[in-house]
Amino acid sequence: MLCSSLKYKIMETITWSDFEKVELRVGTVIAVEDFEKARKPAWILHIDLGEELGIKKSSAQIKHHYEKSDLINRQVVCVVNFPPKQIANIVSEVLVTGFPDEDNNVVLCRPDKPVLNGSKLF
Repeated sequence: MLCSSLKYKIMETITWSDFEKVELRVGTVIAVEDFEKARKPAWILHIDLGEELGIKKSSAQIKHHYEKSDLINRQVVCVVNFPPKQIANIVSEVLVTGFPDEDNNVVLCRPDKPVLNGSKLF
């Protein structure tokens, strides 16, 4: 069983208003670039987050499971209200979400059916 091999810590309880502060939105990967200056293997993703948010860039350490061709036109779930973060020579504007597999490699979080880019998780 996968979850028995992962270590989880007990987390602090949050309120609904705490959860509402996190903007989780869906977007579609429209371009993928090599990120040679990253310390760990990563792609630079260009993600279309809809009319309101536009196209944003993200550094994603997902090379273990995903080739460039796997990512184009794939919808992903992003945290869009973190401040931009300088990572090597790019500014990562959103955080692409995922779950660790048994070897701690990221498996992307995504909707199981297509939804409108920019849709908010609720």
